[in-house]
Amino acid sequence: MATIGPATDAPGVLERTLRAGVDVVRLNLSHGDLDEHLRRLRAVRECAAGIDRHVAVLADLPGPKIRAGHFPHGGVDLSPGSLIRLVPGPGTSNAGRISIPYPTLLDDLVVDSRVQLGDGAISLKVTDVGVDAAMARVETGGHTNGEPGVHLSSEALRLTTPTDEDLELAAAMCAEDIDFLAVSFVRAAADVDRVREVVGGETELVAKIETSAAIDALDEIIDASDAVMVARGDLGIDCPVEDVPHLQKRIIRRCVECGVPVITATQMLESMIHAPSPTRAEVSDVANAVFDGTDAIMLSGETAIGRDPEAVVTTMSAVAQRADAEASYRGWGQLLGRIERRHGQTDERFIDPITSAITHAAWQASHDVQAVAILCCTRSGRTAKAMARFRPEARLVGLAPEVATARALSMVWGVAPLQVEQYDTTDEMVWFAVERAMEHGYVGHGDTVVVLVGSPALRPDDGPRRWRPDGVATDVLRIVTLD
Repeated sequence: MATIGPATDAPGVLERTLRAGVDVVRLNLSHGDLDEHLRRLRAVRECAAGIDRHVAVLADLPGPKIRAGHFPHGGVDLSPGSLIRLVPGPGTSNAGRISIPYPTLLDDLVVDSRVQLGDGAISLKVTDVGVDAAMARVETGGHTNGEPGVHLSSEALRLTTPTDEDLELAAAMCAEDIDFLAVSFVRAAADVDRVREVVGGETELVAKIETSAAIDALDEIIDASDAVMVARGDLGIDCPVEDVPHLQKRIIRRCVECGVPVITATQMLESMIHAPSPTRAEVSDVANAVFDGTDAIMLSGETAIGRDPEAVVTTMSAVAQRADAEASYRGWGQLLGRIERRHGQTDERFIDPITSAITHAAWQASHDVQAVAILCCTRSGRTAKAMARFRPEARLVGLAPEVATARALSMVWGVAPLQVEQYDTTDEMVWFAVERAMEHGYVGHGDTVVVLVGSPALRPDDGPRRWRPDGVATDVLRIVTLD
C-alpha cells in the first residue's frame, strides 16, 4: 500500500509507481483539501484501468487532532530539564510557552501526565496544573517548528472518533466509490459503527489500532471492521515504545485467525524520503512484518513526498518477495487447527462454521494433491479472506463478479483478484473460474487446482454482520486436474 501526494503528481510518476508493485493506494485526508484528493482518486482509477490492474483506494480519515499554536519561523529547540507553560486556547508558541487550542486541557491533565509533540520525539511531563496553565518539564528534548501535533493519553482525551469532519469526508469519498475508509484513533467498536451508519455497507472500513484503549477492545473492534491497521506511530506514543513490536505481532496474529486483513504501517522505509536506499534496520522491519503474517505493508511519506516513489515501491516489493519466499506458512494452517480444537469450534463472530470447515479442508487438500492454485469464487470477498487466513502455499486467486469486490481483494494476503461474469450454477462457476485462471497464466495444462464456491445458505441471514451478509456460505469444494 502506497500513499500518494505531491511526489506522485508529476506526469508518469503515478503509473510507474503502480507498475512497481502497488496493490492499494492511500489518500491521507489529514493533508490537502477534498478536491485535491478526489482528483488523485480519479487519476488512480484512470491509471489502473490503463495498465489493466485492480488497484484499490483507501481514504484515511483525519480523526481528532490537537495541534500546538504556531512556533516562530525556523522553529525552537526545547532543552531537556527546561520548564514550559501549557496554555489552553489559541495563540502562538515559543520555547517557554505552548498554546494548545483544546478547551478541556487543564481538566484532562494531572501531575505526572505525559504530553508529546510531533511524532513523539519530544516528551513533556506535567509538574503542576493551575487555573490558567499547566507547567511541564521537558524530559526528551528536540527541535520543533510549525504546528506540531499534541498527544495526550487516549484515556484522558475527550475528543471523540469519528469527528464531524470525518463523517463529512467519509460521505464525500463514498460518493466517489472509494474502496476503503480508515477510521483514526478508534477506541471502541462503536467508533467504527458510527462511520458505518453514515456510509452504509458498500465501503469497507479499516480500524486503525493506535491507542491502548483499542488494544483492550481488540476483538470487538475486529468484529466491527472489515480490516485493521497497526498504526505504529501513534501506538508507540500512547503505549510504551518497547511494547509496539509485541503488540504488532499480537494484532496481526489475531486478525489472521479471524480472517480479517491487517495492514502494518508507519516508518517502514522512512529514510527513503530523502535517501536513495533504505537502512538495514528498515529492510529487517519490512521482512519481519511479512514473517509476522501481515496482509499489507504500507508506505506513507516515502511515496507521498519522497524523492523517488517508484524506487521506494520497487525496494519494498523486492524485500517483501524475498521474505515471502522464506516465510514458514505451513505453520499458520496448523496453528488455526490447534486453536479451533482448543476452543471446540470456530469463533462465529468472524467465520461461519461451514466456511471455516470447507476452507480448512481446501487448505489440507491443496497440500495432499500438490495443487498449484486455490480458486475462490466469491461475491463479497469473504471466501477469499477465509481461505487466506491459512496462508496456503498454493497460489490464491479471487474471482468476483463485482469490480469493487475484485479491487478490495487487492488488500488480502496472497490473493490475485480477477473479475468474472455472474453464473447461475456451481458447475458453470467452477468451469469458468478455471478458464479465467488459465487465461491469466495462474494455472496451466497438467496442473491440479482446488476450487471453492458458495451456494445459498439454508437459513435466513440473522447472524453477525460480517458473515453470510449476502445469504451465501462457502460449501462447495472441487479438485480439478487440467488436461
